[in-house]
Amino acid sequence: MDTPTYDIAISGAGPAGSALALALARKSPRPRRIALVGPRFAVSRGPATEPNAAIDPRTLALNHGSRVLLEQLAAWPSASADIATVHVSQRGRLGRTLIRHDELEVPRLGSVVGYDDLLSSLHRALLDSGVALIEASPTLTLAAGQVELDLGASRIRSALAVQSDGIRPQGIERQYRQDAVLATVRSARPRPGWAFERFTRNGPLAILPHPHGDDLYGVVWCCPPAEAGRIRALDDKDFAEALYGMFGSRLGRFQPVGDRHVFPLSMHAGPSLINARCVAIGNAAQTLHPVAGQGLNLGLRDVAQLTHVLAPWLARPEADPAGLLAQFARQRRPDRWLTAGITDFLPRVFATGNPLVDHAGGLALLTLDILPALRDPLARHLLQGLRN
Repeated sequence: MDTPTYDIAISGAGPAGSALALALARKSPRPRRIALVGPRFAVSRGPATEPNAAIDPRTLALNHGSRVLLEQLAAWPSASADIATVHVSQRGRLGRTLIRHDELEVPRLGSVVGYDDLLSSLHRALLDSGVALIEASPTLTLAAGQVELDLGASRIRSALAVQSDGIRPQGIERQYRQDAVLATVRSARPRPGWAFERFTRNGPLAILPHPHGDDLYGVVWCCPPAEAGRIRALDDKDFAEALYGMFGSRLGRFQPVGDRHVFPLSMHAGPSLINARCVAIGNAAQTLHPVAGQGLNLGLRDVAQLTHVLAPWLARPEADPAGLLAQFARQRRPDRWLTAGITDFLPRVFATGNPLVDHAGGLALLTLDILPALRDPLARHLLQGLRN
């Protein structure tokens, strides 16, 4: 039996890999020559109506640039919650910063969507894209002038391959000794369009508007593993009191909704260029601390840049792609490392427990709030990354 051959094989059908398949299909004269390989394709009838009905507890904060890309791909979920203002503060210290969408001249800073909702929207769009969808967990090997993907019971070949998830990046690693407690809560005094990032000595606490209710908020509470286990085990009343004590009264009292989940936090980053015919994007290139919600946003910028670089090659896939893949890796390097550096620095510097560092952090937040010339470049990077 002949081994099927494709121009591009994408390993990993998560958000980044699925978005890349859609974007490349729009540029390719032969979308059927693009294969997306993943363990399953999640196509549901629509968004979950209750937070605890979702299979995956995660919500995702996508910035304005990511939303524009997904809308262009006709893959934006039907349920989302806009972020117009971000409130950044430090518990127990003076100083705070407000980042507003109108100051940056964008309709919104970002939006929050459910992970499952986004994945279902992407996979529904793929059904009409012409891309070959293959359910498998592949292993990649470089053959003579091609990449081979072992699917277990069969094999496929491609001229080039993209690893988008399923492997951990090899290179730089940091263990934060923090876990993230994920929860959904109902607020007694909701503030539509507001998101909050609060730095504490145990780690950052994010409270984000939820796509399934104006009074609902997604909580990402980062703290040491033992504390995370304790918080997860609290009954609803005690959890609501603990969250109120850590966050304050800006949203009133909280009422927990659904289950709580705990995920360990670490940073891993490796090269984008794996070899002459294979590149890594998204979680296969970098996994970040969730502070500022930059992980998938950075992965979608990988998608946009790789699509731009490969567009001419798709018309002539017999050409050697090595130079283009090297170009992609070179162009993505500054944005990747600056974003990784910011998300690595913030949760560590605010959690030192050193009073001098705490006061300096509060002063920095106050300075950013007073001086737009200092605040806006950081805000724009978090909004859209470094542009080439």
